[in-house]
Amino acid sequence: MNALVIFSLLAVLMLTGMPISISLGLTVLTFLFTLTQVPLESVALKLFTGIEKFEIMAIPFFILAGNFLTHGGVAKRMINFAASMVGHWYGGLGLAGVLACALFAAVSGSSPATVVAIGSILLPAMVKAGFPNKFGAGVIATSGALGILIPPSIVMVMYSVATNTSVGALFMAGVMPGLALAATLGGVTWYRAKKFNYPRQAKATWAERWKAFRASVWGLLLIVVVMGGIYTGIFTPTEAAAMSAVYAFICAVFIYRDLGLKDVPKVLLNSANMSAMLLYIITNAVLFSFIMTNENIPQALADWMMGHGLGMIAFLLMCNVLLLLAGNFMEPSSIVLIFAPILFPVAIKLGIDPVHFGIIMVVNMEVGMCHPPVGLNLYVASGITKMGITELTVAVWPWLLSMLVFLVVVTYWPGLSLWLPRTLGMV
Repeated sequence: MNALVIFSLLAVLMLTGMPISISLGLTVLTFLFTLTQVPLESVALKLFTGIEKFEIMAIPFFILAGNFLTHGGVAKRMINFAASMVGHWYGGLGLAGVLACALFAAVSGSSPATVVAIGSILLPAMVKAGFPNKFGAGVIATSGALGILIPPSIVMVMYSVATNTSVGALFMAGVMPGLALAATLGGVTWYRAKKFNYPRQAKATWAERWKAFRASVWGLLLIVVVMGGIYTGIFTPTEAAAMSAVYAFICAVFIYRDLGLKDVPKVLLNSANMSAMLLYIITNAVLFSFIMTNENIPQALADWMMGHGLGMIAFLLMCNVLLLLAGNFMEPSSIVLIFAPILFPVAIKLGIDPVHFGIIMVVNMEVGMCHPPVGLNLYVASGITKMGITELTVAVWPWLLSMLVFLVVVTYWPGLSLWLPRTLGMV
């Protein structure tokens, strides 16, 4: 009964157009003051201990690194390198977009940042080369979602905070699914380009490829700094985030010189605004999680499922449907912070690996970012292409369909996610 009251109140507040973070906070406070006897001292203590986690520090650093790279010319150099490698295939610039999104995702940790950085440069170039606007928009809006699956990923850090799962293991678990999804989206791009005979570029010489690689190598080295540092144990994921922010600053200001020192305060302010927004959501989600646990809602759900004989397959199917529905109304950070504390205990009780379950949630978030009404990537792509959301929804459907098929594969094939972290002895 209490669970129904909590979720009904949350739904009503969200339907009024109130931001998720404030809806969560008001739901928790209303429930605390009217329907429970929980002492406020314990709530304050839980709030403090809930956000006093070393992993949370990674979020502002990854945001800062992504902003330095987005405002600098790293994205343009990555696009040139990707185009020199695959531009001569069918749909060459589209394939270059998928590859560039995958590379930029591996240094930014953010989906919208990837769409903005790659899309704002590549989409005008694709239209100029003779590609339909819809084709370019479909490629970039869906490939940009790789930003939250290919590590480092801010959404993975959120999941780690909500469930106490190792961030390093999650990062490593995202590598193989990220590469597989990039290959899937690239395959759809190639097939449609060949089917409709879209233009191809002249094949680049090895000298041109080497020149493009040399121009982009400082940005690409950030992938080595972050993943190599975590894998070798030189630093933790949070320390890797701090290193990436410093490295991105040096790249943008002193190596590439795309940013002047006078531009740095603006980048810092933008990053602080984004970090404050996410940390405010985390704060309210911690309280929401506390209420859920205090009312025994996750435990009751687990007992109900076990009592009705619903096994792992049915539970994972239910999770996917629930998360895809939530993706219609909320953005990824909120979904992870609200649903992970509820679904995670049930998953553990059913014997599902916590790292694998995290990757399933992240892939669900990717799909949610590419469909209306709240698909963040669609709104970002709409701003770049000047296309309406309905038109964009039609444009992305071939890639979105392949993402749904990929979601099924990731859900029921744990080895895809767990092979690398198991090989490295992290799970």
